[in-house]
Amino acid sequence: MKKTYIVIDSTSYAEAEFIEKHGIEVVPLSVELGGEVFKEGLPGTYGEYYEKLKASGEFPTTSQPAVGDFQQAYERLFERGADRILVITFSSGLSGTNNSAKLAADLMEGREIKVIDSFTAAGIYRYIVEKSVELLESGAELEDIESEVKRIRDSSNIDLTVDTLEYLKRGGRLTNIQAMVGSLLSIKPVVSLLEGRLLGNGKFRGKKKALKEIVDRIPENPVHITVHHVQCLEEARKIADELAEKYIDTEIVISELGPVIGSHLGPGGIGVCTVYKK
Repeated sequence: MKKTYIVIDSTSYAEAEFIEKHGIEVVPLSVELGGEVFKEGLPGTYGEYYEKLKASGEFPTTSQPAVGDFQQAYERLFERGADRILVITFSSGLSGTNNSAKLAADLMEGREIKVIDSFTAAGIYRYIVEKSVELLESGAELEDIESEVKRIRDSSNIDLTVDTLEYLKRGGRLTNIQAMVGSLLSIKPVVSLLEGRLLGNGKFRGKKKALKEIVDRIPENPVHITVHHVQCLEEARKIADELAEKYIDTEIVISELGPVIGSHLGPGGIGVCTVYKK
């Protein structure tokens, strides 16, 4: 059996223990805020960044990994004895990360490197990575894993909402007037991942109603749910506990969003990722 290693980027928000256990290389995206560059780390390392985001009044710029970042990751794995490498990336509809990974693979002449576009993000991306590891360890071929990635992607939902419109305004998704009126009326949008891109998908009076809508959108037969949050762990735990009572046999995970996605929602942002049976 060929010795296969996996490369991912930082937007799956996979836990450090899982990354270390399976020898996965993580190539980070980065954000620049107030002249300071933050490489997106693993969950549990985002607190300092979000404190600076709250205090800055600015909106960060996001940078995809350079081609050289991926090339160095590939070289490290081949030095560790890899026969081939499986690369799974953040949605190409949200970032040029997949293109960087492909260009780096092209530079590695004579090496077997398979690059897959997850066309998703966050909790669904993480679930895809976890299932890909399981399949690899059971001896599956890369083509079979690619088919499974597509199946999971096509059987998933990502819905997110915010605590304040401030960060959508900073990011240019709302005008000052829209943000002001929305704040006065306590309007909370729901943002969904649709066809690989984050798009507005409903507006509701108050965060409670927005969250109810997100929970109501969960299909009847979920196999996995990730409750994502931005610096609001207790709120995420409450939602996860309620979902656990309703979906007794469903795997439910709580995970914090990192700067690349979390900056668009801001602290207090929260959402649900669901993989379901079709």
